[in-house]
Amino acid sequence: MDLVKALSEKYVKPDLPEINVGDTVRVSVKVKEGNRERIQAFEGIIIARKHGGINETITVRRISYNVGCEKVFPINSPNIVSIDIVRKGKVRRAKLYYLRDRVGKQAKIREKL
Repeated sequence: MDLVKALSEKYVKPDLPEINVGDTVRVSVKVKEGNRERIQAFEGIIIARKHGGINETITVRRISYNVGCEKVFPINSPNIVSIDIVRKGKVRRAKLYYLRDRVGKQAKIREKL
């Protein structure tokens, strides 16, 4: 198992910020359309972190036009350009799946000062 860990350490991004569940983040992703490539931002609240090491993923949720949209991003993917923290959230849960049932002001998360 040490061989697998040694091979995967090469691909883990060292310059990632300290992100936690409840933080509002802006994830910049490379999008390829035909022969063109551009960077698209997705901003929302992290509702889950899963796995670890090279397989680590975050689930980001945002509401646009009164419809909830969730995306799962592998944080060590080469298609992820950057992850910027917009605000830190103060939560007491590891997974914020209860936000799926809430809309408006109920879906707010307190800011960590």
